[in-house]
Amino acid sequence: MHDLPSTPTPPTTTAIPPFWLLAAVTMTGTAALHIFVPALPDIARHFEVSRHTAQYAITLYLVGMAFGQLVYGPLSDRFGRRPLLVCGLSLYLAGLLLGCLATGIGALLAARVLQSLGGCGALVLGRAMVRDVSGRLDAARQLATLGLVMGLTPAVAPAVGGLIDGWLGWRAIFAALALVVSALLVLVLRRLPETNRAPVPLPGVSAILLGYWTLWRSPTYRRFTIAGACAATSLYAFLAQAPFLLVEIMRQSPASVGFYCLLAVAGMMLGTLLARQMAARAAPATAARRGNLLCLASAGLLVLLSLSHQLGLAAMMTLLVLYAVGIGIVSPNALAGLMNTHPERAGAASSLYGFLQMAFGAGFTWAVSLGLGGPETAVALVLLGAASCAGASLQRV
Repeated sequence: MHDLPSTPTPPTTTAIPPFWLLAAVTMTGTAALHIFVPALPDIARHFEVSRHTAQYAITLYLVGMAFGQLVYGPLSDRFGRRPLLVCGLSLYLAGLLLGCLATGIGALLAARVLQSLGGCGALVLGRAMVRDVSGRLDAARQLATLGLVMGLTPAVAPAVGGLIDGWLGWRAIFAALALVVSALLVLVLRRLPETNRAPVPLPGVSAILLGYWTLWRSPTYRRFTIAGACAATSLYAFLAQAPFLLVEIMRQSPASVGFYCLLAVAGMMLGTLLARQMAARAAPATAARRGNLLCLASAGLLVLLSLSHQLGLAAMMTLLVLYAVGIGIVSPNALAGLMNTHPERAGAASSLYGFLQMAFGAGFTWAVSLGLGGPETAVALVLLGAASCAGASLQRV
């Protein structure tokens, strides 16, 4: 790629940002995705739409995050992480306020897209900033720590969303999250320094696309990215279907949906903790392959039990937790592997990964919404397909 000559102004600070703030920024990126899951049945009833239509609130959020991430990374490589993060959080806040005022399903879905276009900036830039301040050998450990902390979002958010929805209604979910994003925006403005200390030229859109193509042509980057995208978002298939699967099929109470989502995501957090311990003893590719074997085994058993009509609640949740542990091992190792291939373009690498991650997630939630073979079989098949795709990619890293 041929960049035009440029002499960007160096950042004015060399301060190291507090990790807790970077973690909070990154966690916020997907908060609106997970916190809204328990409200889907309420949304369907409120707007008198089908279950399939209500699930577009999840699918379109993932689509918006996918395409939005393609913009933030390259621009932050040129203009800095901090100004792009401020813009993203402001857009996020606007989408949340519009969601509070939505009077129809169309307006709600439009607000969800706006939320996703703002929230994805927090996700991309949080990862890139962690990579900016981490050495190559320390990247896997730091990203594993970030993944462990990020696991709190899908673990806690559904339970919180369910409580807010039950007490105050679904609009209050957006209002509560708007308060959190507002506070975070103030903290970013006051406490977060610039971390991109080597800005790169950005001649135009063609250079961005060529930069992505250069990254994609790297076999190592491509294979780690596919594996990480499959692992990181495959559990969305269960989370998107959970309110209907648990209540209508497994005959559980609506209030218990958040607990079961928390249980599944707790497995992912355990896996991420294991990945952090493995970082000092195994290369990212080796550790990721080990985690993927657990995903394949548990997803395979889910499919067999579902097709034979032997899948009960206890067996389903046990296998889902084991699958989530495997995800927790694969994701940070795949992320460390891909981010180390072109550290000089950490923003673009994070953006392209984020795009594919959310694109895969949107595909998974769409596929599971079709209900092939029933909700439980659809979830099992999607998980097995994702684990198989990740395994095929990791075998050649």
